[in-house]
Amino acid sequence: MSEQRRLSAGIDIGGTKIAVGLVDRSGQIVCRQSFATPKEFQSAVSSITLTLGELLRAQALEFSALAGLGIGCAGPVNPRTGLVNNPYTLPGWEGGNLITSLQSRVGLPVYLENDADAALLGESLAGAARGFDPVVMLTFGTGIGGAALSGNAVFRGAAGEHPEIGHVPVMRGGAVCYCGRSGCLESIASGAAIEKAGQEHGFHTARDVFVAASVNNSRAKAIIDQALDATACAAWALLHTFLPQRFVLGGGIIDDHFRLFASAIQQSIDAAAMIPRHEIAVVKAALGNDAGLVGAAALAFRGTG
Repeated sequence: MSEQRRLSAGIDIGGTKIAVGLVDRSGQIVCRQSFATPKEFQSAVSSITLTLGELLRAQALEFSALAGLGIGCAGPVNPRTGLVNNPYTLPGWEGGNLITSLQSRVGLPVYLENDADAALLGESLAGAARGFDPVVMLTFGTGIGGAALSGNAVFRGAAGEHPEIGHVPVMRGGAVCYCGRSGCLESIASGAAIEKAGQEHGFHTARDVFVAASVNNSRAKAIIDQALDATACAAWALLHTFLPQRFVLGGGIIDDHFRLFASAIQQSIDAAAMIPRHEIAVVKAALGNDAGLVGAAALAFRGTG
């Protein structure tokens, strides 16, 4: 590849915001812009294309200067076909094809992954997972995302789909989840779940619950303890399934409460008797909100050699 193609485009698509950036091979973001996620799929494709064009012009570059476009998108998405099937956070986008739609506009290779997978690839390239393999990443925010890296490749399931780690069952008879089951990790330990449980006791937000728990409010503490127990239970399953060198924790909740959740996972590691537990660490994600953008750009570099 020529020196000119030292950059690729990263596109991080969330339910409320889309970030577009140019990223170099070391994972450094050269420039970026973000905008509110359009409700209509074709409007989003147009906005992404226009924003990318603006970034390139600011760098005195053409589309042909890029190795390609990489996309991390809130799932479910199909990385092979490019189809979006996410009525939960991207209603109205169902059936939209990100790969073919963007390829037809920019004339470059386009690569797609679930946003959690892209975040892990970003941490693997330039963050807390760099130099480690296998790795499991969990992101705690409004929901809970998860991804695994093994053999320097994202772990995928049947038909190339992304395993939904946030829906690992952790409590029989627990809170009902939108996935159709009850007692999932996400239905107990996510920001939305903590907020919902807290509202039953007069708290307004998940942050309120965490603050009250920190001063030993019994009701708030019970909610947080349940979330931590759920996290420890899920970690036990993931630990014995993937045997990762590292658990990488990210997301808005982790920004403020890393020690709580890391301790819960560490307890599961310490209790494991059939694995080399001393070779496993729990670490905080290093790239923050940039992980998805960096990881998305890394997809293009991986795809082009």
